Parts: sequence; structure tokens; C-alpha cells
Amino acid sequence: MGSERRTASGVRSGAWGVEDGPVALAQAGAVTSPTGRAPRARPAAGAWQPEGHLGWDEYAPFYDWENARTLGRRDVPFWRRLVEARGGRVLELGCGTGRVTIPLARTGAADVVGIDRSAAMLARGRSRVRRAAVRGVSLVRGDIRSLPFAKSSFGTVIAPYGVLQSLLSDRDLTRALRSAAHMLPRGGVFGLELVADLPDWREYRKRVTLKGRRGRTGEPITLLESVRQDPGRGLTLFDQEFIEGRGAQARRHQFTLAFRTVSVPQMAKRLKRSGFDVTALLGDYRGGPWDPRAEVWILLAERV
Repeated sequence: MGSERRTASGVRSGAWGVEDGPVALAQAGAVTSPTGRAPRARPAAGAWQPEGHLGWDEYAPFYDWENARTLGRRDVPFWRRLVEARGGRVLELGCGTGRVTIPLARTGAADVVGIDRSAAMLARGRSRVRRAAVRGVSLVRGDIRSLPFAKSSFGTVIAPYGVLQSLLSDRDLTRALRSAAHMLPRGGVFGLELVADLPDWREYRKRVTLKGRRGRTGEPITLLESVRQDPGRGLTLFDQEFIEGRGAQARRHQFTLAFRTVSVPQMAKRLKRSGFDVTALLGDYRGGPWDPRAEVWILLAERV
């Protein structure tokens, strides 16, 4: 997701659970064309219903390439400092390919468990764990709305950049927050980051937002992106088209990612209703204070 509106792009991996199951890619707007032919038509306006768990398996082959050029590791030192200061076991929601999980495990300060619903993301994450030869990290496929771990089994739970915004209904967000609370003892810490200011991102269509090469052969790759706003449902939708190669042999991979608009005050209220006391609102990765114009939206809360 290479939008110019962001200073920290590359949204986190999908948060939904495995019981949501596969959904036809055509319904999700996800299409892969090995020949460069025109993609399938999207259903008529109003017919297509976005779902937060769709698109992430299709995104997996491109996630690390894009994040290295956008969000990168700018948020990682913040989460490392938090984990090192607290010690104990850590649970990361929506761990994806291990972009944050692996650096946390390398601190040696904690055992880290990452959970994600995307089997494709987790496969890449497990390969990265093996290559990095890190210990004390486990990646689990599961549902963040119903976490499959014992009560109070972690001292810290984190949901980095945008994870909770792939939960598109109040019911699902509430379930996830209450499940996170169940994982923590009294005084345990929950840290999360929201994608800042989603409703103000400008709409555009089929804009080249990233270009480069990847892999051992240096094959060219281009991200063609569209941003759509759905204010009636409080959603921002990213239509992604990754193009590998050039000319008639180019391979096109299309899918849509949907994110919900949640403000910092709204999330703070939801945290309080779910058994937390909000202890900090942060506006940068150095721990500076939050305000509505901040480019980073982080909330820290304690289990009560």
C-alpha cells in the first residue's frame, strides 16, 4: 500500500480467524492474471460487501517487498523498548510474516507468540524464523476475536500498525478487545497502533505508487493502487494491483484490502468498556504526546 498520504505505509496482516474460511476471490475482487489479460469485472456498485479478512493471502508474496519501501522498521524500536521494559511473554496480534515478531524475539527479553489468520503470511513468517535462527518465537494460525490461549498467559499483548482496523464491525472489534483482555493479568499491558487519519486520505485511481525490482533475478515489479472511501460504512478500501515482469508476459495480481475508520478517542472508549485503563496516547515512535494531527496513533492500556 504505497499511498502518498502515509508516512508509515504497509498495513499489518489480516486479523480474522481461520473459521471465516476461504471465500471466492472474485467476490473479494482478488484476481491473478498470468497473461496480463484484463481482470474480471467487479460486481456492480452496492453489490460487493467488503470483508476485513479478504485479500491477505493474495498480499503475502508482496508484503515484505512493499513494507521494506514504506513502513520498514520505523515502528520496531518502539515495540522493542516496550517489550524489553516489561519482560515476560508477549503476544502479537496479526503477526503476518514476522516483521515485528522476529525483532522482538531477538531482544532475548521475552518469549514471543504471533497469531494470524493468513496461512500464506504465516508460511513466509516461519521461513523467516528459520533463516534468522531465532529462538523463543512461535507463530500460530488462529482468530484474534477468540484467542486460543490460557487466561492471563501473557504479560504484554500488542497489535501493531492497523491490525484492529481490519475488523469491520463493532461486534468483531469488541470480541477482539475482550479476548486480548482475557490474555492479560491485572496490570498487563495492551499496546496498539491505528492507521492515522484514514477518512482524509485522498481518493485516486490506478496510480503507480511503487516501482522496483526483487528476487535474485531482479525482476521488475510495480504497484498500481486505487484508494476508495466509503464514508457511509466508515471504510477505506485499497485496490492493489501488483505487476510482475513486463510486456505480454507480465503477471498481474489484484485484490482489495478494507480498513475501518476508528479514531483514538473512539478506541480509548472501547478499551475502557473491555476492561482496560488507557495509560498513554502517543503521537510518534519516540513516545511524544498524541494530538489529532499526529502522524502516529498509538494507545497503551493496562488490564484492570
